[in-house]
Amino acid sequence: MANDFAKFKNSARRHKTDVAIARQVKIAKSHSTYNLRSIRQTHRLAKHHAMDCGNPACYLCGNPRKTHKDKLTAQEKKLFQDLDSLNHHHSNGNNNENYSQ
Repeated sequence: MANDFAKFKNSARRHKTDVAIARQVKIAKSHSTYNLRSIRQTHRLAKHHAMDCGNPACYLCGNPRKTHKDKLTAQEKKLFQDLDSLNHHHSNGNNNENYSQ
């Protein structure tokens, strides 16, 4: 390492990876259906979530356009919602007329 700042950045990156792995191992151990081989090889969980089964046909892990009946993602539903009636963002759906600024 060239200087102290580079050493600090490297150690911070490694620490962040170690914390993410520990969090995923904790999640994997709390669910008994998870593969025990991956718990023994903990670095597998560095870039993958513990509860991601990897099956593209899975309802939770797969693409919503292919697995769900409505064929729209949550972001697309939000985009295509009715924009004629404005609602306040932080309310429970009430109109803006009820909101005083």
